Amino acid sequence: MITTPAFKDRKFAILGLARSGLSAARALVAGGAEVLAWDNDEGARAKVADIATIADPLLSDLKGYEAIVVSPGVPINRHPIADKAKAACIPLIGDIELFAMARPNLPPHRVVGITGTNGKSTTTALVHHLLESASIPVRMGGNIGLPILSQVPLPAGGVYVLELSSYQIDITHSLACDAAALINLSPDHLDRYDGYDGYMASKARLFEMQTGTEFSVFGKGDADTERVYNQVLARRGAEFVHLADPQSVTGQAEWPSLQGPHNLQNIAVAIAIVESLGVTEAQWRPAMRSFNGLAHRMEVVAERNGVLFINDSKATNAASTAPALAAYPRVHWIVGGLPKTDNLDECIPNFGHVVKAYTIGEAGPLFHELLSPHMPVERSEMMGAAVHSAAAQAQPGDVIMLSPACASFDQFKDFEARGDAFRAIVEAL
Repeated sequence: MITTPAFKDRKFAILGLARSGLSAARALVAGGAEVLAWDNDEGARAKVADIATIADPLLSDLKGYEAIVVSPGVPINRHPIADKAKAACIPLIGDIELFAMARPNLPPHRVVGITGTNGKSTTTALVHHLLESASIPVRMGGNIGLPILSQVPLPAGGVYVLELSSYQIDITHSLACDAAALINLSPDHLDRYDGYDGYMASKARLFEMQTGTEFSVFGKGDADTERVYNQVLARRGAEFVHLADPQSVTGQAEWPSLQGPHNLQNIAVAIAIVESLGVTEAQWRPAMRSFNGLAHRMEVVAERNGVLFINDSKATNAASTAPALAAYPRVHWIVGGLPKTDNLDECIPNFGHVVKAYTIGEAGPLFHELLSPHMPVERSEMMGAAVHSAAAQAQPGDVIMLSPACASFDQFKDFEARGDAFRAIVEAL
C-alpha cells in the first residue's frame, strides 16, 4: 500500500468504510496514525475493528484530530459532518488528499489528474495504456480501478494516473498534478452544488491546486470548458496551458475501441497529456490500436462474419447513447430497459445511422412507438432474441450494438450484469 511517516502519531476520523475509506484506514494505521472509524454498515465496521476505534465521528470529541476522511459519496453540502468539521476547526478530506500528503515520501514520480463530466474513465484508461506501452511505470486509480492508497508504490520515474470526480476534488486540497485535464462540462450532480456554476467551480479547483510549471489541458468542444481554460490561461500563461483540438487527431478509423466524436476529444486530451510527459508520437500512435477500451463502454466484444458486436451497456440514458450511434454508419441498435425519460430526443440527430432497432425490456412498447416513424423496429423484449435476430439480418460491415439508453433494473441487477449477458449471448453465437 501507499503510506507515509507523515501520518505517524496523528489522529484521523473516517466516515464511510467502502473501498476508499477502507484503504485510507489501512494506510493511515500502517503509517502510525491513530484512527477512529465509522460506517452505518456493521459488516464494513467489522473490517477495521482490529485496527481502529469504532465510533461515529458525529458523536465523538474530535479535539486534536488532524482531519475527517469522508467517502466521496457523502454529500458534504448537506450532511451534518460538514458542520461537525467546521465546529471542530478541522478539514474534510478524502483518500486523494491522503495520497497528496504521502507524495513527498514516495520515490520521484509524476501525477496526472483527469476530470470532466463525460469521458473521464476512457481517457484515464487510455493515458494509462499509452504510458504503459511506452514502458513507463504507471498506476491507475482515483475514481477508477483500485483505490490509489491500496496500490504498490511506483519506482522512481513512475506516473500515477488518477480519474477525479468533482466529489473527490471537493475533499482534496493539496494535489498539484504534474498534468491536469478537464475534458468537458455539462450540468451534472446539481443536487451536490449551488447550481451549475458551483459544479463548474468544483472542477476548476483541480487547476487551482497546481502551483507553478505543471501542465494543464482542456477539451475543445463546449463553451463552459473553454471558459475555464481562458481563466487558467490568464493566470498561468500559454506555456503551461493547452487546448486540445479533436480536429487535430488523425488515424481514428484505425483504432477500433475509440470510435465516435466523443472519443475524438478523449484521444486529443490523452495525446496532450502523454506528450507533456515525454511520450512521442512514434510511441503513442501504434499503442492506440491495441487499446481495448473499458468494459461496457463502447466495448468491442467480437467480430463475426464481418459484423462487429459492441457492448455499450454503460449508456443508461439517451445522452450517453447518442455519440455511440454517431460512431458507426450502419448500426443494428438494441435499445431499452427501465426508462429514465419518455423520449430519446438526444439520439434523433443520429437516427440516420440506424439500420434497424430492436427494443427490449420495460421501455420496449414506448420506444417502439417513438422509433417506428424513423426506422424499422422489432419488438424483441428479451436481449437474447434481439441479438439472434440482429445477427441473422446484419450484413458485413454492419455493427450490432447494445446501447440501451435506459437503466438495467427491469431485467438485470446493474449495467455490468446486462453487458455481461450481452457478451455471453454473442460468444454463444
